[in-house]
Amino acid sequence: MDYVKMACLKCGQGNRVPKDKLANAPKCANCGQSLMTDKAMDLTPQVFDKAKNLDDTLLVVDFWAPWCGPCRAMAPEFTKAASTLRGKARLAKVNTEQYQTVSQKLGIRGIPTMIGFRDGKEVFRQSGAMPAAQIEKLVTTHLRKG
Repeated sequence: MDYVKMACLKCGQGNRVPKDKLANAPKCANCGQSLMTDKAMDLTPQVFDKAKNLDDTLLVVDFWAPWCGPCRAMAPEFTKAASTLRGKARLAKVNTEQYQTVSQKLGIRGIPTMIGFRDGKEVFRQSGAMPAAQIEKLVTTHLRKG
């Protein structure tokens, strides 16, 4: 049986999930949080690092700040995309005002910036606000086939 590794976006616990169960709302073995939620989860730096390095599913992170107009405009679009992409990719958010060291380490110069991660590596980076359909298209082009 094929498994995928993913960190819980709430507690950071590593989980192994059978690939054929991804669409069936798998839950974290530690805290019971849904692993493939239809919402964009807010991440702490610790959980972000675990998920970025452990996940072999696509993790798409929106780096944003509350004072940023384009970030606020994109937030509901990112949420719509998270719902549409449920079971295929996981979408999450990191508040760059609250966690400045994360954006500094990644060299983020403008927000909003979306970065896709898989197996500890950056897969893509896109800056600027986008509508849900454009986010979905970008993410879908970076999904693994099969």
